[in-house]
Amino acid sequence: MRRICVFCGSRMGGRPVYREVAETLGQTLAEKGVELVYGGGNVGLMGAVADACLAAGGKVVGVIPRALLDWEVGHEGLTRLEVVDSMHTRKARMAELADGFIALPGGLGTFEELFEILTWAQLGFHAKPVGLLNVESYYSPLIQMLDRGIGEGFMKAENRGLLQIEDNVAALLRAMGQHHPPAVGKRIRDEKQL
Repeated sequence: MRRICVFCGSRMGGRPVYREVAETLGQTLAEKGVELVYGGGNVGLMGAVADACLAAGGKVVGVIPRALLDWEVGHEGLTRLEVVDSMHTRKARMAELADGFIALPGGLGTFEELFEILTWAQLGFHAKPVGLLNVESYYSPLIQMLDRGIGEGFMKAENRGLLQIEDNVAALLRAMGQHHPPAVGKRIRDEKQL
């Protein structure tokens, strides 16, 4: 993978470990020669992952909507900052640039980005690895919800395989590097029981 897109919070969260993991991820990407693609912010975990990558000599591409740049949350020290017209354009551009995706802890925006990229994988729009860093079990309730979706018949079990889940950076990058996307049908069929 030449570029990894990271989805994460615009806040630091309530535990120092969230920032530590964001910084570890940024530094590790730089050390491996993998460019960071992210939302272009200078705040929260977004700023932490970007700053750590840059400090370790890495390259960072930010993609930010004009409205957020006007709020003065755009990172001015990046390798490249692309300013786009909307959140929709931002997500599409980040997906276009990236060879894989990682979600760190975050809020609604992070959840939405993660689920949209997973939905695109489910539909066969891309076959790139998608990783979830379950720092301090932050995402455990979400993982349980995915499993319940399978159990209740709203998801296919193979779609769960689209998400690589680990609790540390090294293990997640290793899993993503070995990722072979499951064969997922592109058609949705009503599976009525007789």
